[in-house]
Amino acid sequence: MATAEIRITGFGGQGVVLCGYIIGKAASIFNEQHATLTQSFGPEARGSACSAQVVVSDSRVLYPYVTSPQVLVAMSNDGYQMHRKTMPDESIIVYEKELVKLEKHGPRVKTFGIPATRIAEELGRKIVLNIVMLGFFGAVADVLPREALRKAVESSVPSGTEELNLKAFDRGYEYGLELKEKAELRA
Repeated sequence: MATAEIRITGFGGQGVVLCGYIIGKAASIFNEQHATLTQSFGPEARGSACSAQVVVSDSRVLYPYVTSPQVLVAMSNDGYQMHRKTMPDESIIVYEKELVKLEKHGPRVKTFGIPATRIAEELGRKIVLNIVMLGFFGAVADVLPREALRKAVESSVPSGTEELNLKAFDRGYEYGLELKEKAELRA
């Protein structure tokens, strides 16, 4: 991978920016790459549109803004609707399938959905939805190694929540591997 542009979108309070931060940290600290993170918020902190853009590269990132994302991680339908038309051919859309109403995309756009909110609730804390999505992203997008992402999760979440967040990451990752395997069998 030379450079990957990733856009994460949702609404304030879902941990969108933390998700982007963890991806950048996994790349730069735990995978010896370069990364930038930019973020955008609506006028309110919680409940409004929010996005994080991450550029991951093997060389220095000279332009920190996402211009043609290879991956869109959508945790809300509003965020998906706002950014879906920015996805080029041969891109990946990772979405929360119980919150996002997926629309038709070109034949080379791969889409992968996960019931991340339900999985987070099964783990006992709906707030780890973003970490479930992060694990799922890690498995299906194959941008960064699993172990780099896990280390970034462990070192970025609040003290005392590491075990829960790593469980959430692993559940999302395993779900992604199973879904990707089924898609490859069908192809």
